[in-house]
Amino acid sequence: MNLVRVRAVIDRQLYVARRAPHRWFDAAVWPVVDTVIWGSIGLYVEQQGGAARSTVPYMIAGVLLLHVVYQANVSMATGFLEETWTRNLLNMMVTPLKEAEFLAGLVSVSLLRLVVALGFVGCAAALLYAFDVTSAGFGLLPVVAVLMLVGWAIALVVIGLILRFGNGAEILTWGILFIAIALSGAFYPVEAVPAVLRPLSLALPSTHAFEAGRRLLDGEALAWGRLGVAGVELTVLMTAAVAFVLRMLRVFRARGYVTRFS
Repeated sequence: MNLVRVRAVIDRQLYVARRAPHRWFDAAVWPVVDTVIWGSIGLYVEQQGGAARSTVPYMIAGVLLLHVVYQANVSMATGFLEETWTRNLLNMMVTPLKEAEFLAGLVSVSLLRLVVALGFVGCAAALLYAFDVTSAGFGLLPVVAVLMLVGWAIALVVIGLILRFGNGAEILTWGILFIAIALSGAFYPVEAVPAVLRPLSLALPSTHAFEAGRRLLDGEALAWGRLGVAGVELTVLMTAAVAFVLRMLRVFRARGYVTRFS
């Protein structure tokens, strides 16, 4: 692992962001829009005397945790897509840059965008709804860590699919993500998921992380049992995602699919 080459990947991504400010829409504007939409829905339900779990704190907490998965996934996947959009993959492949170094650079930029997005959610929640996102305490950190790793695992799967099928698969960056979020119950417990889909929900580590986050907001202790299950499922998911992207990379090289991007 050469840190100079990792820094080069980070600089390349930041140069793109500097020259194309609209690339920060997902990290700066979209989190605020989500906060306003779901916060307003929660406020309306609260004013109508609705269930406690539909009110502002739960909605905004759902937005906060949702954006952990969203930013981890989209930032990493679009970082790779940038190289396909600019037909730069072949240039990268003839340099000493290793796959692990490239991914390390994308992960670093993803972390930066994640911090920015959560900062905007926190500020919008505090200014518009007087909600303190830190009220759950440090117990929220392992929940965020699980969701972040889930986002990266999904991004690896998407990168593998793009390597295999080309840019036509880029829609899956958002498609797979929102299927996972819908099944994970960012704004509702798993019992609200249709019974036929519930086994899929319980097989996702993000489901247990979202539930642990909701329990923290209820003032309960951190659900280590839930996080333990999430950790086991996450290990399986991440292992499968890494194996898949490595397999697709071998196919990509063996069949000369780089010509699709050059």
